[in-house]
Amino acid sequence: MAQQVGDYILQRLREWGVTRVFGYPGDGINGLVAAFGRADDEPAFIQARHEEMAAFEAVGYAKFSGRVGVCTATSGPGAIHLLNGLYDAKLDHVPVVAIVGQTARSAMGGSYQQEVDLQSLFKDVASEYLVEVNVPEQLPNALDRAFRVAYARRAPTAIIVPADLQEERYEPPSHEFKQVPSSPPQFPRVTVVPERDGIARAAEVLNAGERVAILAGQGARGAAEEVTRLAEITGAGVAKALLGKDVLPDDLPYVTGCIGLLGTRPSYELMRDCDTLLIVGSNFPYSQFLPEFGQARAVQIDIDGALIGMRYPTEVNLVGDAKSTLAELVPLLERKSDRSWRDTIESNVARWWEAVERQSMLAAKPVNPMRVVWELSEKIPENAIVTADSGSSTNWYARCLRIRGDMRGSLSGTLATMGPGVPYAIGAKFAHPDRPAIALVGDGAMQMNGLAELLTITRYRDRWTDPRLVVCVFHNNDLNQVTWELRSMGGAPKFEESQSLPETSYAATARAFGVDAIEVDDPDDLPGAWERALSADRPVLLDVRCDPEVPPIPPHATWEQMKSTAEAVLRGDPDAWHLITQGLKTKVQEFVPSRRD
Repeated sequence: MAQQVGDYILQRLREWGVTRVFGYPGDGINGLVAAFGRADDEPAFIQARHEEMAAFEAVGYAKFSGRVGVCTATSGPGAIHLLNGLYDAKLDHVPVVAIVGQTARSAMGGSYQQEVDLQSLFKDVASEYLVEVNVPEQLPNALDRAFRVAYARRAPTAIIVPADLQEERYEPPSHEFKQVPSSPPQFPRVTVVPERDGIARAAEVLNAGERVAILAGQGARGAAEEVTRLAEITGAGVAKALLGKDVLPDDLPYVTGCIGLLGTRPSYELMRDCDTLLIVGSNFPYSQFLPEFGQARAVQIDIDGALIGMRYPTEVNLVGDAKSTLAELVPLLERKSDRSWRDTIESNVARWWEAVERQSMLAAKPVNPMRVVWELSEKIPENAIVTADSGSSTNWYARCLRIRGDMRGSLSGTLATMGPGVPYAIGAKFAHPDRPAIALVGDGAMQMNGLAELLTITRYRDRWTDPRLVVCVFHNNDLNQVTWELRSMGGAPKFEESQSLPETSYAATARAFGVDAIEVDDPDDLPGAWERALSADRPVLLDVRCDPEVPPIPPHATWEQMKSTAEAVLRGDPDAWHLITQGLKTKVQEFVPSRRD
């Protein structure tokens, strides 16, 4: 029997090492779906509950596997639903290939059902590579370029395949005019190292500094050993961009944690007081959290020359991969004999973790959300993968979760969209079926789309050698992050109609969907709940009733700013005095004398 186009697409995916495709069916990809039926689960079709979730699962898979994530959807509405997940990939620089159906070629331009101008629709999100395949001979080159560009540019790409073409006989390109061949699927790993003069100038800057700070982003993930060596030689502290939270463990005494609005006080102090800054693999956008312009001499290392030197007036810019560049730079550095800067950093870090513990243990109504993550840090396996959603719970992931061992973690860092927490965890389980995964999710995101994906978890849990996937819901009946932004940035009290969520039992829904559940409304039950969930032989949902009035206070917040927020809430917040009391109790923990004093 002649090979159809749909069969050839899956053959080429196998040759690229693709073992699973996240998607949702529709008649625009019927030929492809039929080919999956003939493919004997190679690659596997992983059915999400919604195309947006399929895209997020592909992003999560790519983030945690280091390979290209692949998703597919039908024409029209299915393709439209992919967009948010693909934008998440674009903004976080994640390689994803989307294979999208289109109405039959004979109907194009006829205002046919589900006909959407997909090339215009995907032009921005798949700007690095987008192609519509109209004859079988295009396929090898189109598919291969989509993968090569996704790998090379760390970006989403898209291939549009009309429905009727999927069922046609596959014909390879010929050796003739206007036919484009392609070589066998492979992506050579390239080491990029800057010129020696630039590395020497960077060493001069770092050697001249007395108070060196390092900002590490996700681009430094493969260079943890080199960053550690550099920090030891220079006596530097290391702050981490949110997407780089898992680059270095938090049990290193000079790692100051995350930076920015969701960051820590030691990271804020590190940037405030340094005289030299090294940025490695980060495009952290909030320059107000970096040193004052002119305060610090700066060096930046990034693989992408288009993104270098755009956040801070850097003196030396090195375009190269972090590991290779740092391997050349470190031998040129001189060990700093004066360790007073390092001592200050380590003291600040130790004080901070003591303050976070005190803040986490403060009483709340009923559960302090900080304690949810603090207790997780005490119990979490060192090979766990943690995903976070967008919302106030992201603050507690950023500040309270202590990375150690081989732990991995990620979230929608740049798009900061709601909804990827649970599908990221699903993607992580397919990337590493032998590792436990934990999703930290607000109840807003859970109501938006997380609940439905519990069915996906139930459906595929038997494919994971380690069945542990814990979904922790911060149940506070409030779209809490936006509520706090209204108060602190807009000077307005909480608006109930937009901010309050309908009450529901996430535990009951989980059980109805085939996922075990534990309900927590007493903070002292948290350690046992985490222990039960992390030792279970199946997926578990934790439904934790949290106090929405525990404030995510930024590290740079002053008493004057807190006073302004308090004045705003007193103009009409429904639980204003409890909110103010909780905020004062939380902030004052930063000033309690350290146990080390």
